[in-house]
Amino acid sequence: MTDTAEAKRSVPNSPHTAFTWRHAGLAAEFATATDGTLRLVRLDRPGSTQRGGAVDARSHDTVDPETALPLVELTALGHGSGWSGPRFTGTAFGTRLAYRAHDSGSRAGWEWLTIELHDPATGLTAFVELTSPTGLPVLRSRVRLRNEGTGPLVLQSVSSLLLGGLPSPGTLDVHRARNDWLAECRWYAEPLRDTVADIHVDAHQHDSRAALVLTGRGSWPTDGHLPMGALTERGGGRTWLWQIESPSGWRWDLGERAHGTYLALNGPTDAAHQWLARLAPGEEFTTVPAALAMGSGLSGLDDAMGALTSYRRAVRRPHPDHTALPVVFNDYMNTLMGDPTTEKLLPLIDAAADAGAEYFCIDSGWYDDDTEGWWDSVGAWLPSPRRFPDGGLRAVLDRIRERGMVPGLWLEPEVVGVRSPIASALPPEAFFQRDGVRLTEQGRHQLDLRHPAARAHLDKTVDRIVGDWGVGYLKLDYNIVVDPGTCAPGDLAPGAGLLGHAHAYLDWLCGVLDRHPGLVIENCASGGMRMDGATLAVSQLQSTSDQQDPLLFPPIAAAAPTAVPPEQGAVWAYPQPEYDDDLITFALGGSLLGRVHLSGHLNRMSEHQLGLVQDAVGTYKAIRADLARAVPFWPLGLPGWTDEWLALGMRVPGGASYVSVWRRGGESGVGHGEVGHGEVRLRLGHLAGGEVRTVRTEILHPSAPGAGSAVWDGGGLRVSLPRTPSALLIRLSVGE
Repeated sequence: MTDTAEAKRSVPNSPHTAFTWRHAGLAAEFATATDGTLRLVRLDRPGSTQRGGAVDARSHDTVDPETALPLVELTALGHGSGWSGPRFTGTAFGTRLAYRAHDSGSRAGWEWLTIELHDPATGLTAFVELTSPTGLPVLRSRVRLRNEGTGPLVLQSVSSLLLGGLPSPGTLDVHRARNDWLAECRWYAEPLRDTVADIHVDAHQHDSRAALVLTGRGSWPTDGHLPMGALTERGGGRTWLWQIESPSGWRWDLGERAHGTYLALNGPTDAAHQWLARLAPGEEFTTVPAALAMGSGLSGLDDAMGALTSYRRAVRRPHPDHTALPVVFNDYMNTLMGDPTTEKLLPLIDAAADAGAEYFCIDSGWYDDDTEGWWDSVGAWLPSPRRFPDGGLRAVLDRIRERGMVPGLWLEPEVVGVRSPIASALPPEAFFQRDGVRLTEQGRHQLDLRHPAARAHLDKTVDRIVGDWGVGYLKLDYNIVVDPGTCAPGDLAPGAGLLGHAHAYLDWLCGVLDRHPGLVIENCASGGMRMDGATLAVSQLQSTSDQQDPLLFPPIAAAAPTAVPPEQGAVWAYPQPEYDDDLITFALGGSLLGRVHLSGHLNRMSEHQLGLVQDAVGTYKAIRADLARAVPFWPLGLPGWTDEWLALGMRVPGGASYVSVWRRGGESGVGHGEVGHGEVRLRLGHLAGGEVRTVRTEILHPSAPGAGSAVWDGGGLRVSLPRTPSALLIRLSVGE
């Protein structure tokens, strides 16, 4: 790896090539096999360690090039089911993408390597584009294909990242996350052998065809599962954690090859998503990116999650919101629920300002002037005179500004109701279609942002709301699902149309932010159904859930940092005047290590109750600068949906650590050390090791005495919560 922005190009002068690409956080070795295909034969963290600080020699194993995998797997019509597939390499397609050259260099805090592969029979050239933030154990990969031949090629699938030579499935556990509406980020683990059975490969002379396969579905890219996964080596070994950065379809595979495990990461495919791409001579296609983070030791999963969090910050679009972290009040959840009026909003605005909110977002319903309901009539996005009779919506927005807050509005830009005048005003080609028929889902049409008329309509809408009305915050929602996509003229398959629209939507968002650089955009799709890496890299905030029960939100809040950096993860805090003090502080406490999304009927609260809200908001403002650079950890492991005790930690490099602990029920933290009634003991390895002399603990929330206690006992944190439900936010500082 070069140390400057100058690129270094290498061209082989022999059929056998080997080279290394590395920096302080990552080491990769490549070598050609006898057939001329280049293989990734080693990928690890330099100086990886095990328990006790010993170097993990296993992490430096180099795989034989003959048993490692080619860098690219792709399938194409007329070329069999596996061009360079992990299970069928060498059997389905006679030609190879042979190594031709590579370039490497450094640029703006990133290391990069581009490897050029070529198939002389078809003229297909593949550029494997690898990047890594300097010093981080994270590899980002995508593949750019160019048809340099004389005839067309129709692609059915192309891998974004293909990695073989991992340890045997018998030594690995696989982690994945269910992600359903109102129940997001539910991680669970199981032995990989539960799916990839041991068939006694040596007795059969071929690898198992069993594989664990996970796919996204429809136009909600995180509906069903997060596009993530992890492998952990039992006994405190290594961790491999990945995400596929697709705004539409995705697929990952884990299987067995040559007595080891392979991992294949893909965007949409023909088999899973009805995706095809035709490459005429001279045309190109680039896959969605995929990222792989590595960890080691007993806290390897936390380690990898921290590295992935830092990577997500490095790859996203810069914006002042990522460091300012203003408190947002949104009138929807458990409050106005899509029924805003001037009469209802004005007292809420005053109460939110008194509580310390800095943004006030009017959620859905502000455009609803139809007694028949607004669901199938949206699309014009004009304020309702019926709801805002005196001075209109602008008077309400002015009141928000007068109280020192930035006004925000909810918008669902991609949908047009079947009764909306926009449905007939725009050309048919501006909407999703199949076989020339405009699609309708739940009384709505879907705009195709590749069409200039659709984009012009939304540009006009946003420029009016932001430019003319002075709105500084947009909550962009998306509440329909279109499976499997659209077939506009030029689309080979619906999945290709969906991916094209999804990329056009992100390009539109970038254009909006270019024109309005101070605007803050929250990404939402019925909560966390569009919580993908591609969208997170453009938007400033991410809705994590629409869960309305304060007792069910903690496992979502505690696990959200697996998918979203804490400063982007919007977590509802909706205290109500009918709650007792414990439930008010419980509802508020869950959001303090994320982005506070305040709601609730604050205007109906007593002075004492509003004081509890003000205390929590003040605490958040005091620590938010730390959250913008903290990385997460989980002292009790990733939360289960029904766990009675949950914990989320944030570690600030070179600074303090913060831990939120929830108790929803139960007597003690069973399985987490010797504890008494209403107590739990948390392991914080990064504080217990080394030559740390003292660890100071401070309960930040709630501020009232008697809610609980937290004591450092030299090897861990002992937390007592005598009542349920209850929660604590604790700061831990290291002394001399």
